[in-house]
Amino acid sequence: MNNPLARILDNYRLTGPNYVDWFRNLRIALNYEKISYVLDTPKPNIIPEGASEVERVTYQKRQDDDLSAKTYILASMSNELQRQHENMPDASSMILHLQELYGEQSRTIRYEISKKLFRMRMTEGSVNEYVLKMIDYIEQLEALNFTMDGELAIDLILQSLPNSFSQFIMNFNMNKMECSLAELLKMLNTTECIKKPKDVMAIEGHSAKIRSKEKVSTQG
Repeated sequence: MNNPLARILDNYRLTGPNYVDWFRNLRIALNYEKISYVLDTPKPNIIPEGASEVERVTYQKRQDDDLSAKTYILASMSNELQRQHENMPDASSMILHLQELYGEQSRTIRYEISKKLFRMRMTEGSVNEYVLKMIDYIEQLEALNFTMDGELAIDLILQSLPNSFSQFIMNFNMNKMECSLAELLKMLNTTECIKKPKDVMAIEGHSAKIRSKEKVSTQG
């Protein structure tokens, strides 16, 4: 394996109780190879009769990618788990069986992560740190095979922001903007930077009025 991220799997081999962390690391390694898609769909058994050259190439690539994924999975398991899974037909079957064995644990973790995510509300502090935390929870759920729709994830983040971002949210929805979570974070950071000088000016203006009143009172 030439994948530099494969070392993660070497250091954290699947033994059973560590399934959730192992599966997250597996996806990271397979994403690097651009073959993680094979975990989510069964491998086609046969190529359709009369298939075109493009279809044949696509079919063969799917076979090769699945074999690579199986190799990663087996190489990062304990010996006992290897014996249980080495004859399974494809990578998705192996993952499905592992989820049946250890899925209850991942379901509990998924519940706890989703509870934290759905209850998040920004009250103070940096929007950057806050949204990064939400994105981290969303990505943790994806690693547990719970993929949230992109628009829903954005709605969830926007709905959790304080009223000070209401103008941004209104403009975002009115313009029907489409963006990734990273792009949304960048826009929110920009909005926060624009807002801060105004807030500072408002505070300074308020302080100046107080000082002016105090001065008049003293002179009186």
